Amino acid sequence: MHDTALPRFVPLRNHGTALVFEQPETGLPVVLHWGDDLGDLSETDCAQLSAAVSRQTPPGTLDAAWQISILPQESDGWPGRPGVLVTRDGAPVFPRWSVTGLDVAASADRVVVTATDEEAGLELTAHYAIEAGGVITVRHELQNAAPGSLVVEWLEPTLPAPKTVDHLTEFSGRWTREKTPQTTALPRGTVTRQTRRGRSGHDSTTMLIASIDSPADRHGELWAVHLGWSADTTYRTDRGPEFVTLLGAGELLRPSEIVLAPGDGYSTPVVFFAWSGAGLDGLSDRFHGYMRARPQHPVRPRPLVLNTWEAVYFDHDQANLINLADVAASVGIERFVLDDGWFHSRRDDTTGLGDWVVDPAVWPDGLGPLAAHVHGLGMEFGLWFEPEMVNLDSDLARAHPDWLLHDPARIDFPAGLSWRTQFVLDLANPAAYAHVLGQMDALVTELGIDFIKWDHNRDLIEAVHAGRYGVHEQTLAAYRLFAELKSRHQELEIESCSSGGARSDLGVMAVADRMWASDSNDPVERQDIQRWTQLLLPPELVGGHVGPTVAHSSGRATDLSYRLATSLMGSAGFEWNIAECTADELATIAAFSALYKEVRHIIHTGTAVHGDLRDRALRLTGAVLPDRSAAVYTVASVATTEDSLPEHIRLHGLDPAARYTVRVRGEIGPSLHGWVTPAWLSAGEVTLPGSVLGTVGLQIPALWPAQAVVLHLTRA
Repeated sequence: MHDTALPRFVPLRNHGTALVFEQPETGLPVVLHWGDDLGDLSETDCAQLSAAVSRQTPPGTLDAAWQISILPQESDGWPGRPGVLVTRDGAPVFPRWSVTGLDVAASADRVVVTATDEEAGLELTAHYAIEAGGVITVRHELQNAAPGSLVVEWLEPTLPAPKTVDHLTEFSGRWTREKTPQTTALPRGTVTRQTRRGRSGHDSTTMLIASIDSPADRHGELWAVHLGWSADTTYRTDRGPEFVTLLGAGELLRPSEIVLAPGDGYSTPVVFFAWSGAGLDGLSDRFHGYMRARPQHPVRPRPLVLNTWEAVYFDHDQANLINLADVAASVGIERFVLDDGWFHSRRDDTTGLGDWVVDPAVWPDGLGPLAAHVHGLGMEFGLWFEPEMVNLDSDLARAHPDWLLHDPARIDFPAGLSWRTQFVLDLANPAAYAHVLGQMDALVTELGIDFIKWDHNRDLIEAVHAGRYGVHEQTLAAYRLFAELKSRHQELEIESCSSGGARSDLGVMAVADRMWASDSNDPVERQDIQRWTQLLLPPELVGGHVGPTVAHSSGRATDLSYRLATSLMGSAGFEWNIAECTADELATIAAFSALYKEVRHIIHTGTAVHGDLRDRALRLTGAVLPDRSAAVYTVASVATTEDSLPEHIRLHGLDPAARYTVRVRGEIGPSLHGWVTPAWLSAGEVTLPGSVLGTVGLQIPALWPAQAVVLHLTRA
């Protein structure tokens, strides 16, 4: 019989999303529904829902799960991947859970499930919440409540999606081409997609999206999962003939990486689930709503940045950099960031990592004069670090070879474990952690550093800590280092960079303030890199800079106007020696700076909009203020358009009953196009109802490849 001390049903609701649990007579709760809000369900409604979606009426003869529990396992009759796999002293453990509590919040948007298996010596706590934006967060905790060690092989939260989902979208990529989507038929069986890089990786899965038909920008139902973890991951789907489809994710643990002594526990990273009934933009709206509601989310305007990497690389000269700062301030730059090359013996990428002291050979007076000059110009001062890494040619490695996160017997193996001639510093070693924290803290204090660009330029290979696999402990230690620096310096902001976008997840974004989406500043590549990075992260968190005319990562030459338009739609900045620009280029940069400051509140608080465009050469990226009083859109090309007369561009997200004046913002400079020049474009503006702009749209010019138009809409 059902335990009457526990509620039989737990319906959760928030921000247009519902999650309905049923507590069966035995075992863990099952999920009856995850998706659209069902309204205020009574006990009777829930009972009828259970009857309506139940698999079979007991007693049945089919050897299969009646419903799928929140932690599916063999004892449920579940033939897919178990939700938890543990061993005790080398022997398998098959949990038989008894639920001891269903603690439902008064707000009815979260529940904590507690369960035990006394015979197996296990205690489980499962946290479910529907957060702002309608994003569901799930975290499981497992405790060893018996004598003997317990090895956790994996612990993976899952949620069911309808049997009607038939497509799966995930992501791959490489350095300078991150976040490449790939959509296939949802595979049959139990399938995992794993990362074993010790960081998310440029080919990171990022998210699994199950959909009915291929996903579209503005319509269709989607069920998605993202793991908030910056290291090894497992994403999973289970699709079988006799059970519901599951999506899930969890930390990929190496053998015996998590061994629990009696009384010890393991907590999963937070897993994020989101349902959308309005396509990919609806999915973005949920994740952006969640991120913007966090108490630590940046609220002051996102500054216009100049980073010195592609301006000077390792060629540091105080006079030249002070001159560059002067030019930056004159065109409206608000944050000046000194990149790699400032610290001891760092003339290339083979030496110095780990020695976070200023190189007196290049900076005889230290960085104080530059920092003071930058601050005196009214700009913030930022500095590059790579705290988790070390070169063997460094004072640190010579003094403390035992601080490396590698098998010490293999560190000099002829093929080398080096990646960019660097190794990994074991931050889970308290002495190594204290050393790095002390050096960084001292510089932040001395120089008044406002911003850290935090890099992470290699995978973790054969990561050994205290004789055991060390990726888990290393990742937690890195998070602690982020958090402790920010705790000591309340106004400090940190950008997460990992050879670009190789560590871009909601785990690191819980302690960081900006994400460097890619080391590619090629704006053609950036159009898609930013679009798909911003599926998860709102644009104010995604750094995108204007590079030189010829991109260092691709060799492609593009117009300044196109580079500016691409940067505009994120957290904008420059990665370019603008001290070498012509007077005309500087005037355009200054005009762009003013434009960015005028419209960034729209881009950084608005609802993201894309276009469902037929022509694959075109990209529409927009943001509409929550009250729909203003909007910014860019229309960009990445190749030649299919037709010489392109399709109309429909401007979605507007109030259909309002009238809008659409202005072409010329601050970026002119765009080049063929013989189609619409009258509204020549006039520079047009006023139309939102219903017309969203349904009929605007005729756009036949843009040449790598050209863009910026449109600014205000309610007339």
